[in-house]
Amino acid sequence: MQVQDNVFANIPVESTFVGYEQLETDTTVSYIIKDREVVQEANIGDEVYLVLKETPFYAESGGQIADKGTIRTESGLAAVNQVSKSPKGLHIQHATVKEGKLTVDQQAHAEVDKELRKYVTRNHTATHLLHQALKDVLGTHVNQAGSLVEAQRLRFDFSHFSPIKAEELKQIERIVNDKIWDDLKVTITHKSLQEAKAMGAMALFGEKYGDIVRVVKIGDYSLELCGGCHVNTTSEIGLFKIVSESGTGAGTRRIEAVTSKGAYELFSQKLAVLEEVQQVLKTNEDAVVSRIQSLFEELRAVEKENESLNSKMAHAQAENVLNDTVIIGDIHVLAKQVQVKDMNQLRSMIDDLKQQLSSSVILLAAVSGSKVQLAAGVSKDLVQEGLHAGKLIKQAAAICGGGGGGRPDMAQAGGKNPEKISDALAYAKQYVTEFMQKGGNCDVSNFKQDIGLRITQN
Repeated sequence: MQVQDNVFANIPVESTFVGYEQLETDTTVSYIIKDREVVQEANIGDEVYLVLKETPFYAESGGQIADKGTIRTESGLAAVNQVSKSPKGLHIQHATVKEGKLTVDQQAHAEVDKELRKYVTRNHTATHLLHQALKDVLGTHVNQAGSLVEAQRLRFDFSHFSPIKAEELKQIERIVNDKIWDDLKVTITHKSLQEAKAMGAMALFGEKYGDIVRVVKIGDYSLELCGGCHVNTTSEIGLFKIVSESGTGAGTRRIEAVTSKGAYELFSQKLAVLEEVQQVLKTNEDAVVSRIQSLFEELRAVEKENESLNSKMAHAQAENVLNDTVIIGDIHVLAKQVQVKDMNQLRSMIDDLKQQLSSSVILLAAVSGSKVQLAAGVSKDLVQEGLHAGKLIKQAAAICGGGGGGRPDMAQAGGKNPEKISDALAYAKQYVTEFMQKGGNCDVSNFKQDIGLRITQN
């Protein structure tokens, strides 16, 4: 992260980063900027940018978050909240004055939050192990496409063409942990860019490197160009656990993971859930899976029985509503409100009724909560004559404040006004009557005017 403002571009002082080797140092406050203006002092409550002659604070870059910490002088204390780089590479500390005041040229003691840095470095070194493990398992085409290294977690984006299989993720995770437990030494050297490339060090595509680069070597396993902070040996990482794998765009995948304390906390949470499941199931840990499988089998049996009962109830209800059938010409018309569980059952009832009524037009309605469900059916012979379930239900649904459609023989719809169901059902008879009046060639558009007032009012 770079600070781009011109006020930072023209800072005339120099600042040396000593944070690779030192997490605290005695230094001098060289520059103070407040509200985009250079000032000589900062008082309690002020939000300021500070430049130190020597700074132990890592500036956010390469995916690694910035350090936090404190800057203390004989007259005040400032909390460092963020660190960025100016266009010329100076480390700019964004700080809040918590006590007293800070002045330019004042001697100061700068101290990094050691706990935060400790967990960040563990996650950063883990990304290097992960990078190489991905290449080992998925192929040498894998290259880093971005990362985020925080204290609580790490995120690693990389080039790959498809989702990673579960067994591949397990293999990647196992390799990283094996390298952690092998207690590999992490060595950091400075080489010319040509030397580093000759060694086989991985470089990030599109990254700009100077003539001298920082090479991070983890045992004989990983070799990368990196300006970030790392552990001394991989055993400091403790444990590595992948949390998720997902896609972020064409040809790019993302892995999120935790290490060390974060991994312990994740496992503790999962064990707590397992213990709760054990208590609910009233079984021991080893029997949880078999107990769940047994419950699923029981549930499937109950669902199958319920489906059978619902089907029988729907069939019985279909028998009862047959008494409400009217005949217009030689067409059986049945329009009725029924009680069903869902749209599937409503359609099933339509099918059942069509088998029992020859030359039929059927419109059924049901209330589900505050919504209306509608289903319509037209027998095959009447479909050939020109009647259309989709056109019928479109207008019926409009009366109920909804919409829908479907095939000539079967259609479904929904509405918002249950109180209009009677009007919607009455429309079925009107639809068939219009069909008969027009000599068996019915087109809804020809008589919309007849029902226009009713639809408008709804």
